[in-house]
Amino acid sequence: MTTFTLSSPDIAAGASIDPSFEFDGFGCSGKNQSPVLRWSGAPVGAKSFAVHVYDPDAPTGSGFWHWYVIDLPAGVTELAANAGAQGGANLPQGARQIRNDYGSYSWGGCCPPPGDKPHRYIFTVHALSVDRIDVPDDAPAALTGFMVNANTLAKASFTATYGR
Repeated sequence: MTTFTLSSPDIAAGASIDPSFEFDGFGCSGKNQSPVLRWSGAPVGAKSFAVHVYDPDAPTGSGFWHWYVIDLPAGVTELAANAGAQGGANLPQGARQIRNDYGSYSWGGCCPPPGDKPHRYIFTVHALSVDRIDVPDDAPAALTGFMVNANTLAKASFTATYGR
């Protein structure tokens, strides 16, 4: 049995995230480009993947969804640098971005309030039992998460931090 893992050559697990992945807005001035993400060891029977990035420390009462990608085909094992660009042109064919908590269908970089302790950013990939997640294109992250979790065979995560 292989272990399902997620990693990034751009962001090390447990490390601080480079400012280049910071949002460009709300007082932040990063490049707002998503990092390379790679996964391996998916369970047999995985028909698609979903990837998300979540900040549980955001002062919202419910955390903050920075990125949510669904319907990644079963043969995909990597998202390239800036795969999260607005419009989805850098995503594998068939994949969809769900609206993040910035309100855009794209990667939304780190941008914790100045002076907060560094926030945790949890990067997760789900191996799914279905080819496609049955949610409308304008579904919120919470509904998408419900459907993703209901169809998850396995998941892999790593956490990194960012503060300013």
